[in-house]
Amino acid sequence: MSIRTMLFTAAAMALSVPFAHADNNHAGGAIRSMETAKGDILTDAKGMTLYIHAKDGVGKSECYDQCAKDWPPLTAPKGTVSNDDDFTLIERKDGTLQWAHNGRPLYLYIKDKKAGETTGDGVHGGQWHIAKE
Repeated sequence: MSIRTMLFTAAAMALSVPFAHADNNHAGGAIRSMETAKGDILTDAKGMTLYIHAKDGVGKSECYDQCAKDWPPLTAPKGTVSNDDDFTLIERKDGTLQWAHNGRPLYLYIKDKKAGETTGDGVHGGQWHIAKE
């Protein structure tokens, strides 16, 4: 096999793999770090991009009702405990637990369909941003 063929094959294989590559686990595997063109971002265990909301305070979500339908909170089962200071749990109004990074609640975006997509970045006048490490 020629070097040219090997390089072409390697390039084709690289393009067939999702652009983002998960390499670090956090919060017992519920959250991962992923390298993308937008830098190191946080994803859920399936590789779906996580976001933060500008209106949220530290340790408090302001995203409920229709907001939570469009931006589902990254929840954890009752009884989950975090042993990581950077990744903590907050309690939502309905009593469910939501993962937070540095106190900022984490969300998915309903319009992201594939791992590594970042279509929610800057949505609603810049209120939503990719959660970065």
